[in-house]
Amino acid sequence: MPNFCAAPNCTRKSTQSDLAFFRFPRDPARCQKWVENCRRADLEDKTPDQLNKHYRLCAKHFETSMICRTSPYRTVLRDNAIPTIFDLTSHLNNPHSRHRKRIKELSEDEIRTLKQKKIDETSEQEPKHKEINNSSAQNPSAEEGGEEQDGDILPLTLEEKENKEYLKSLFEILILMGKQNIPLDGHEADEIPEGLFTPDNFQALLECRINSGEEVLRKRFETTAVNTLFCSKTQQKQMLEICESCIREETLREVRDSHFFSIVTDDVVDIAGEEHLPVLVRFVDEAHNLREEFVGFLPYEADAEILAVKFHTTITEKWGLNMEYCRGQAYIVSSGFSSKMKVVASRLLEKYPQAIYTLCSSCALNMWLAKSVPVIGVSVALGTIEEVCSFFHRSPQLLLELDNVISVLFQNNDERGKELKEICHSQWTGRHDAFEILVDLLQALVLCLDGINSDTNVRWNNCIAGRAFVLCSAVTDFDFIVTIVVLKNVLSFTRAFGKNLQGQTSDVFFAASSLTAVLHSLNEVMENIEVYHEFWFEEATNLAAKLDIQMKLPGKFRRAQHSNLESQLTSESYYKETLSVPTVEHIIQELKDIFSEQHLKALKCLSLVPSVMGQLKFNTSEEHHADMYRSDLPNPDTLSAELHCWRIKWKHRGKDIELPSTIYEALHLPDIKFFPNVYALLKVLCILPVMKVENERYENGRKRLKAYLRNTLTDQRSSNLALLNINFDIKHDLDLMVDTYIKLYTKD
Repeated sequence: MPNFCAAPNCTRKSTQSDLAFFRFPRDPARCQKWVENCRRADLEDKTPDQLNKHYRLCAKHFETSMICRTSPYRTVLRDNAIPTIFDLTSHLNNPHSRHRKRIKELSEDEIRTLKQKKIDETSEQEPKHKEINNSSAQNPSAEEGGEEQDGDILPLTLEEKENKEYLKSLFEILILMGKQNIPLDGHEADEIPEGLFTPDNFQALLECRINSGEEVLRKRFETTAVNTLFCSKTQQKQMLEICESCIREETLREVRDSHFFSIVTDDVVDIAGEEHLPVLVRFVDEAHNLREEFVGFLPYEADAEILAVKFHTTITEKWGLNMEYCRGQAYIVSSGFSSKMKVVASRLLEKYPQAIYTLCSSCALNMWLAKSVPVIGVSVALGTIEEVCSFFHRSPQLLLELDNVISVLFQNNDERGKELKEICHSQWTGRHDAFEILVDLLQALVLCLDGINSDTNVRWNNCIAGRAFVLCSAVTDFDFIVTIVVLKNVLSFTRAFGKNLQGQTSDVFFAASSLTAVLHSLNEVMENIEVYHEFWFEEATNLAAKLDIQMKLPGKFRRAQHSNLESQLTSESYYKETLSVPTVEHIIQELKDIFSEQHLKALKCLSLVPSVMGQLKFNTSEEHHADMYRSDLPNPDTLSAELHCWRIKWKHRGKDIELPSTIYEALHLPDIKFFPNVYALLKVLCILPVMKVENERYENGRKRLKAYLRNTLTDQRSSNLALLNINFDIKHDLDLMVDTYIKLYTKD
């Protein structure tokens, strides 16, 4: 949606101009001066908040000394900037334009007052100008550099214009490659016959544009030495970094405008041989929509403390986000990485106590807990499960083969067989009940994999048959059987709790109250672990016997028995000490850590949502729980009265009015701004990572990230191009990119 300039007799809008547009300030005094200078009577009765949200002035109405660049990517006003350049007469020659932005006619008294005010301001500024002139006389070099001067900007020479057009063409090609997911490199060196030159994809697109008649590129090509690359790898890298920064800045500008945000990282990924953490931000935009956007990759560090420092430095210094406004953090990581990300969360909490460490709504609690268990056998089992699921999703024929086996095994229970077939066609490894499904499916998986491997009709190629043999060996290992049975039973205590956390807003609210009961049950299991483990181990041995799997214990256990003849350690006690006990202990502790007192208080504030209020018979006490967000409220002193009005509004609603059931619905109520404290609280609660994104249209960041990783080979991935591809719909300013490149990399 374009921004229109609010100044009278100014017809500029953002889609037709490269000028910067600035919001009216929220500060009442400064905002009043802006309105006075605009001379628009219709703006006088509007509040600073209304003016800030709906009205803009373009840069043409400010003196050049009032505009500065805080970074190569942002144009901002100085803190004391006042617009002074206006056309207040041209409308007299065009009567038809008078009623569009009516200029206020001043009385003689108002004119005298305005003149006197300007005289007073000038007299106040004269001493300052003298001081500046004196300091300039003492330090002439301060006037050099030209960027802050009020003087006219020198016109570009023909050579400078051609260079800018040339750079713009290069940036256009890079942006096209990023958005279309075209790798920079072309054929591998060993693919090219000896003596044949084949350009990479970037050079090929350049040549295509030259051959299409682009004069600027052709001219530069003809003047380039034949033994020099038209655009070197170093130059490409520099330009890609600028593209990435400019595109990211567009998103981060919206994040800063919304003030509050949360940080979410996804699983560690391989980018051209190096491990990276994908980072996403959650925020509520101007249209009151919760959005989760991808903002970049962060190089992963093996040392947790170094990772924590770099994580913080990148977000605050490189990306320019103020972590004081961070209200949530969540990390989705696979086995082996969770302990390090927990250190990152702890370090951020020490500096920013309101950045609550939570679960992420896109990850089932049970799978998140399983991935965090510090037991090697669990990590191996989880990896095997993912590989089995991926194997059958390689082709429809493999899934059909599995369906046929399920049909045979469940012919006496068609309903369960049909349910399992539907589950197998989905990404079932991310479900709350993934381990229950796996135990039910295990016999079918073993028979199917074994059948593919030993097929005499040669329906499967050697690659598929070989992979089936490896996976069949993995799932028929007794260690794997015991591990999944123990995980199934331990995580059965948290399954309903976790499912509610990903349910409706009311489910999440009531889940917070049920955590005590979940922990009580797990503590009871821990106190009677010998009894529980005996049942679990018996279930595992029965399952192994059903599948004709030999009880083959780990080599480490067998070696321990051989070296110590007096050892009384049995297979059952071995798995109790190395699997059941550490798993239950870890899950209890992890639940306590992730659902801290602050986290639970925040979830209790969900009683602000009218449907939850209704279920509680409007007998709620949000004020006590909302105290942790008191500094985020616009009018904290009136919170109690406002909450009372909010409850009364919904308690005495009309019969035909339904109670909003989500934060999304509450934020989009037409009268929500009449409850500023409630509005602020709902916005902060909305961005907590544990809350799901209600409107799937605004969850594009994660979906596009997954699509990019799925569709791009590991060695062809680029962190710069990935950002362009994932955020392909974000507008970009080519002139800004060109100017930034010239400023940073062009030698005078």
